[in-house]
Amino acid sequence: MPSRAARDVLDERARQAIEEGFTAEHDDQHRRGELTFAAIAYLMALVNPNGARTWWPGWSWSWAWFKPQGPRRDLVKAGALILAEIERLDRAGRGG
Repeated sequence: MPSRAARDVLDERARQAIEEGFTAEHDDQHRRGELTFAAIAYLMALVNPNGARTWWPGWSWSWAWFKPQGPRRDLVKAGALILAEIERLDRAGRGG
């Protein structure tokens, strides 16, 4: 049985697809590490709440999309983004 944390990451991934439109088709367009960089931005927010905005060059979208909400929530978002990138690699046949 998955832990609460694992369920939360899966639920966040589903929310991103359903509510934000970040579907597999959308994710497949991001082949240059954008999803990984987005996850890193949320991880950076844990260390320095202003760090990602002030110097992180890897965020590929408007900063309006960056919505840190606290340590646990940001870890869940980062986990969901990492899951999205793993799934994208698997679909591309590069899961290795």
